[in-house]
Amino acid sequence: MKIVAVTSCPTGIAHTYMAAEALEEAGRAGGHEIDVETQGAAGAATLADEVIGAADVVILAADVEVRNRERFAGKPTVTVSVKRAINDAVGVVAEAVRLAAAGPSDRPEVIRTEPAAKLPAGAGTGTQVRGWLMTGVSYLIPFVAAGGILIALSFMIGGYEIVGVKADIPGFLDSFSVFSGHDWAGLMFILGDGIFGTFLLPVLAGFIAYAIADRPGLAPGFVAGWAAGVIGAGFLGAIVGGLTGGLIALAIARIKVPSAVRGVMPVVVIPLFASLINGFLMLVVVGKPIATVTDGLNNWLSSLAGGSLILLGIILGLMMAFDMGGPVNKVAYAFAVTGLAEAATSASSTQLQVMATVMAAGMVPPLALALATVVRPGLFSRAERENGKAAWLLGASFITEGAIPFAAGDPLRVIPSIMAGSALTGGLVMAFGNELRAPHGGVWVFGLVTDWPLYVVAVAAGTALAAALVILLKAGTRSKDEAVLEAQEDAQLFATA
Repeated sequence: MKIVAVTSCPTGIAHTYMAAEALEEAGRAGGHEIDVETQGAAGAATLADEVIGAADVVILAADVEVRNRERFAGKPTVTVSVKRAINDAVGVVAEAVRLAAAGPSDRPEVIRTEPAAKLPAGAGTGTQVRGWLMTGVSYLIPFVAAGGILIALSFMIGGYEIVGVKADIPGFLDSFSVFSGHDWAGLMFILGDGIFGTFLLPVLAGFIAYAIADRPGLAPGFVAGWAAGVIGAGFLGAIVGGLTGGLIALAIARIKVPSAVRGVMPVVVIPLFASLINGFLMLVVVGKPIATVTDGLNNWLSSLAGGSLILLGIILGLMMAFDMGGPVNKVAYAFAVTGLAEAATSASSTQLQVMATVMAAGMVPPLALALATVVRPGLFSRAERENGKAAWLLGASFITEGAIPFAAGDPLRVIPSIMAGSALTGGLVMAFGNELRAPHGGVWVFGLVTDWPLYVVAVAAGTALAAALVILLKAGTRSKDEAVLEAQEDAQLFATA
């Protein structure tokens, strides 16, 4: 069979590429030709039209909207979640092959084995809303990364007093010197502050609306994001405005109009009326109550100190390790990213500690399992030991998904262990008061962490605890049959090699 596939996860960082690799390996192992388009944070490696035209079947492994999905119209299609593609790529490929082998009269045009993000038939409301929200977050992250790192670098070079350049930006630019480190710091601050102050809320709201109504939703979504910033409704306002903007645009798009008007609906009529209605809702009706709630949440978070802050760190650590990139993990990460944006130019903020906590806790699971495979390799299969080698880099780069292969094979012993390690790290980061302005990067952005030596201690402590627990649980419950089967597996692999 000739198979084409698209993979796309909410953040576009890890799951997207892990699913692509799993599908490629499964397809080739089955003797099929397979080409995969990854719609990740780095953009999309677009499939050629002739490749799509020659395909027998399409696999869409996506937790967010697949861009330009119309290219696959008329092709038998299997839609699954990214997690399913990672954990059961062989089964997904086999399902696609069965669908392609069936005659057109024996199959529906599209087969969904799990709900997709964009208004699929039969998908639950919660699933749809989560897909819309995570689409917005996935487009938001590059802006947060660029703005946050620029601001952090400006503070590292010019100190926190660099915020003073905002008082007279034209004057600062007129006297800018390419040979002055202070001036470069000021320029980075202006750019980072501009990204945070201008783009974040419109981008979040705009692409939530885009996930609901496609391109006609962009204008009302961006308008709502701008309005949320004007009245102080923050990210809650942007989320609500994105949802209402997309739903209004979708409702207008479904109105039956004469064919003469149909051509201008998506480019003139829908953006115009949807923007007017959604702007009115945000500025006049719901914006101020949301602004009040946002102020309350920010005040509560800022008031946390001591034991309360440490407890928050423990909870965030547990969430980051619980499903290693799944919905619970993404809730904690989205909470940190949106808080990071709220604290754009603060010299010190609890939100910055939350971001540091989430990243550190997310690094622990793969690092701990990599360490465990080194300390007690006999407790792991050959495949797990190979995964352990890759887990070092994945963990160091804050890709929690590197722990999935271990948890999938032994969830009862692995998941509680890594949750304990991440909880310890989360509590320690909060206790140490580490702060971080970058939303991703792992060890590659440790230079942007305040008191980074203590940050390393927190990550190392959680890694050591999780690794020790995994080893103890595996050694304590390992049966003789397991040891014999593993020895036979290793002997067979060795003989094959």
